[in-house]
Amino acid sequence: MMIQCQHIAKGYGANTILTDVTCDIGNKERVGLIGRNGCGKTTLLKLINGSEKPEGGQLAIKKGARIGYLEQVPYTEGHETVRDVLERSFAEPKRWQQEMRELEQLMSEHTLVADERRFADLLQRYGERQERFERAGGYELEARLARVAAGLGIPESQFARPFASLSGGEKTKIGLASMLLAEPDILLLDEPTNHLDMAAIDWLEQFLQAYAGTVVVISHDRYFLDRVVTKIIELEDGEAITYFANYTNYQKEKEARLLQQFADYQEQQKKMKQMRESIKQLIEWGNRSNPPNAGFHRRAASMQKALDRMVKLKRPILERKAMELDINLRDRSGVQVVTLERVSKSYQGKNLFHDASERLRYGERVALIGGNGTGKSTLIKCILGKEQLDEGEVKLGSRVDVGYLAQDDAPASEEASVLTYFREAVGMEAGEARGQLARFLFMGTEVFKRVRSLSGGEWSRLRFAILMHEKPNLLILDEPTNHLDIDSREALEDALEDFPGTVLAVSHDRYFINRIASKIWALENGRLVSVHGSFEHYKAKGVEAQQQMLAASSTQRDPVSRAEHSADAAGISARTTALRIRRLEEHISELEAKLHELDHALAAPENADNASLLAALFVEREALQSELAPLYEKWLAASN
Repeated sequence: MMIQCQHIAKGYGANTILTDVTCDIGNKERVGLIGRNGCGKTTLLKLINGSEKPEGGQLAIKKGARIGYLEQVPYTEGHETVRDVLERSFAEPKRWQQEMRELEQLMSEHTLVADERRFADLLQRYGERQERFERAGGYELEARLARVAAGLGIPESQFARPFASLSGGEKTKIGLASMLLAEPDILLLDEPTNHLDMAAIDWLEQFLQAYAGTVVVISHDRYFLDRVVTKIIELEDGEAITYFANYTNYQKEKEARLLQQFADYQEQQKKMKQMRESIKQLIEWGNRSNPPNAGFHRRAASMQKALDRMVKLKRPILERKAMELDINLRDRSGVQVVTLERVSKSYQGKNLFHDASERLRYGERVALIGGNGTGKSTLIKCILGKEQLDEGEVKLGSRVDVGYLAQDDAPASEEASVLTYFREAVGMEAGEARGQLARFLFMGTEVFKRVRSLSGGEWSRLRFAILMHEKPNLLILDEPTNHLDIDSREALEDALEDFPGTVLAVSHDRYFINRIASKIWALENGRLVSVHGSFEHYKAKGVEAQQQMLAASSTQRDPVSRAEHSADAAGISARTTALRIRRLEEHISELEAKLHELDHALAAPENADNASLLAALFVEREALQSELAPLYEKWLAASN
């Protein structure tokens, strides 16, 4: 075992968060820590990390285990640059490297002839430092840093920037990269996918699948949990429940457990009722006897003791209260809701999108996807008229009433309470406003919280409460699931499925996209690509394009025989092009075969415990993928 928690308790003031947490986490396990916002997930990670102490129970960590903890928004003091933060885990190897350079300088001054003993001493010290440096992978440090930064989408141009000047999302990404480079024995991650695009999330999933240590991750990304974790620990009512499954199988197992627990509870209640009735009957019989029968009283007392000793089962909660989001529209819009006509936009010399034309029709639910920095939020702001286009035109249809949810944090300067902020936004008297806020899980004194102190999830719920009151017929949502727990995400998905109006949502949440989207708009290399269907359809289209390319490879006619039918210039040109295509296909097939062999080796059970081999295979696989990408582009260019 790497981590053992026995009856852990922790609270803050009068607010008890964890009451009786018992769970075990083994070596090399990948564990998903889930639960509602405020249930104590982050608190438990801080206890494991040692930054906080439990108030009760016992917490044991394997002796000598190195722990790495990524907070939701990493903090750093001083004037560290991005490179400084990324290289934190390289401190010792860097020190040894510096000592090696100093020793090299000294050895050049103390030659073998002039001072044999001194030279031998320096040479021995140099050998010791070099051995440590090599064992720590010192000569691969820069390559590892470049690989992780590229995988998470951190440009090299950002390395010199002060870390403090970055946005919260950028800090999280840099902090994650620094943590992955450190390769601790226990990796604790708090919402690592919140600010990553799909390509970076996919890379992180593959990295964690091959990770040699123990991973404990807080996440509400159900797709990510399905692909990465093999065990779920759910925090509920201050306790921990363990499921040996990914997220999908956890859902099935939890439902089965709840039904069994409810059946057991009902059976016990029935038995207890019968015992109470029997006790009552025995006492009555004893009292009715003349003289009173002490035997009946003894039997009643014995049965009462058995009832008192019985371990009472808690009534399981089959359905917990969730955010009640019910979005209605005041009036429907025309059929054409948004029309993009050859729109283009550049930012600081970078072409975000060019000559994009699309139509959003009434009742459609569209997910806008693309990598970070591709212009998704900019396109949304252009549609809303908050930013000007360089070229083209955006037209909103008749009777379009827009409801916009931006990707914003709670305003730090907002001193108003939740109740006051909501009442001013919607114009509602206090009693009715409190009733509405209760539907969004702001109960009792929670309505008096300052807006500036709200968590990301609470701020999102407050904005949804305001949005529901506006009754728009076009919802434009920018990363609406960020910071929401799984129950709130499912409530949002249910509401959007029932919403009769039109939805345009920017999201990296693949589970959310699969549930709500009937069409995908993807920003790819400055183009706006439209695909009907969910994210799975969009993904399948990419796979289909690759399969068509491979099929073309096997059915390609011999370029030499084709050239024999024509001696003109066009025929010669075609033969040259076909020959080039054939060579590219042979090269691609050769690399793909190697990639298949590497995937087989990475998945082989006999290699599961060989960390160094898996790391080497993973590096080789990344290099092959990097080599394949430009070959695919060359093949497509030659084929067209």
